[in-house]
Amino acid sequence: MKTVILAGGFGTRLSEETVLKAKPMVEIGGKPILWHILNLYGARGFNEFVLALGYKGETIKEYFLNFYALNNDISVDLSSGKTAVQSGRQPDWKVDLIDTGQHTMTGGRVKRLAKILSKEKTFMLTYGDGVSDIDVKKLVEFHQSHGKLATVTVVRPPARFGSVIFEGDRVEPQGSQRVVEFLEKPQTGEGWINGGFFVLNREVLEYIEGDETVWERDPLEKLARDGQLMAYRHEGFWQMMDTLRDKQLLESLWEKGDAPWKVWK
Repeated sequence: MKTVILAGGFGTRLSEETVLKAKPMVEIGGKPILWHILNLYGARGFNEFVLALGYKGETIKEYFLNFYALNNDISVDLSSGKTAVQSGRQPDWKVDLIDTGQHTMTGGRVKRLAKILSKEKTFMLTYGDGVSDIDVKKLVEFHQSHGKLATVTVVRPPARFGSVIFEGDRVEPQGSQRVVEFLEKPQTGEGWINGGFFVLNREVLEYIEGDETVWERDPLEKLARDGQLMAYRHEGFWQMMDTLRDKQLLESLWEKGDAPWKVWK
């Protein structure tokens, strides 16, 4: 199963870092946050990734083209120009780097991947700037159990994000309530919001019109109205890296050895 990572935004609220590189290349503990996200999935056995590139996409391509040199000990024979990896972790990832346009919206980026996803009955989707201790294997199992087209992970957030409204009033077990309305608007109180970890059947591409489509608006709203959007509630750690303050928080957790999203060895 492939995991699509939206990695093309401008990252304007983190301009201190993103003026020279793509937001997913902003480092936590000396590694791009994108590296952390890939490890999160790789630790659960999901090793095929499709990166939807846009702004400063060349910095992401350069990172993966030089991945072994950057992440391992190497030897260089200057007389011949040959290099050899001596030691270090060598993940078995397959990464497709796809340019989806400089100004394409989130939904449009997914739509542009239709060809590379043509053989995928189901795929995962996340953003290139958020980490969590979510067990994505259990997320996939939940998606496969309910038979709907889409699953959105919902979390308890800071109040500046949108909210998810469930079917019925009573509290149900983990991840068992159907979403009846999806509101990507600022909220003023506590609630559940889009945590950015999705599992999707390929048919959701039909809900996306084109480059101008924002995934978090029309497609998710229509899926909810059609009864095709289910919520997986995650009670654990979740943090986006929207601002310098967010980056500093994640950096502090990593330095203290208290990074909940580090689910790999």
